Amino acid sequence: MSEGESGSYSSLRYLTNVTARIQSSSAFSGPVFVLLMAMMVTLVVVIVLGNALVILAFKVDKSLRRQCNYYFLNLAISDFLVGAFCIPVYIPYTLTGRWTLGRGLCKLWLVMDYLLCSASVFNIVLISYDRFLSVTRAVSYRARQSLSHQAVIKMIAVWVLAFVLYGPAIIFWELLVGRSRVPKDECFAEFYYSWSFLLSASTLEFFSPFISVAFFNLSIYLSIRRRRRRSGDTHLHLQLSEPAADQGEGVPLSNTSGLKLTRIVSIPSQSSSPSIGKLDPSPSRSIHPSRLSRDKKIAKSLAIIVCVFAICWAPYTLLMIIRAACRGRCIQHHWYEVTFWLLWLNSAINPFLYPLCHSSFRRAFNKILCPGRNSTPTSALRASQ
Repeated sequence: MSEGESGSYSSLRYLTNVTARIQSSSAFSGPVFVLLMAMMVTLVVVIVLGNALVILAFKVDKSLRRQCNYYFLNLAISDFLVGAFCIPVYIPYTLTGRWTLGRGLCKLWLVMDYLLCSASVFNIVLISYDRFLSVTRAVSYRARQSLSHQAVIKMIAVWVLAFVLYGPAIIFWELLVGRSRVPKDECFAEFYYSWSFLLSASTLEFFSPFISVAFFNLSIYLSIRRRRRRSGDTHLHLQLSEPAADQGEGVPLSNTSGLKLTRIVSIPSQSSSPSIGKLDPSPSRSIHPSRLSRDKKIAKSLAIIVCVFAICWAPYTLLMIIRAACRGRCIQHHWYEVTFWLLWLNSAINPFLYPLCHSSFRRAFNKILCPGRNSTPTSALRASQ
């Protein structure tokens, strides 16, 4: 083969490789391109509007401004910024396969993306811990509800920890290594293939938070189950005392723990009804049907958030570690992209979990979306309470 033919062959092979790369990464043929664009834009709109609604609810409904709900506000802020900044910047990169916004904006986007996603995780841990305290240490928890500065300190700590986890590595990794390994038309972190760093960071970003959230949720469930058992024993003893109580006598009851109950039935009249006498101070005093019902709702809402968090985060974390260990040779890039978008999907789901699981948020959303429906005297009285 002559030198000219060799040069022509090399040029042809280069153009073929470039064309193949554009077709595999950028280029989705007409209908697929339009479908992907529509799905991405829809996701952005849902994330931005959903989380903006949560943030607006705190401004409209003052009853939401309690310490426990501030953590939901912190989560909504991080999710809102994901939809307002991270995803719109990434959409052209996904559809074209080329980063054309420069190295400076690439660094900024990486810092923001890792910061916001990590902050979402730590906010979920903080919410879980707060619910854990509200169920297992109810008295001291209620006493601290007015101390809003403690909530603010925890919220700030979430953002600081989220930045420290990845921020310095994104900014200074290139300086420590001595050169950049990222091509000019691409944008990813310098530690993209550093298996040891990603494993360490993933332990702090996913594995430890997931174990913590699972522990808090399990503790809440066990605490509620113990209360239901104690409540069931109390109701059983009250039912056993019913025949004697119907005769108008004060019937002392006792259970295996030494708790004494007295059912006092007054003489029937138009203005009186059977009532339970005041109990001695004991654990049963805190066992109230409304309290049990509230704690069951807390456990259910927390379980939903935990499950959604695991489904959205586990695939990305595991694939990221595996891909770094085999330097991208064992995981096809499109699978990584799928898990990446699944990660962002969590930011779209979270706002829908609030009205689904919390009546206070549901009332605030109704007040915003249906203001005419909340102008009745009953609604005004409920809002004042």
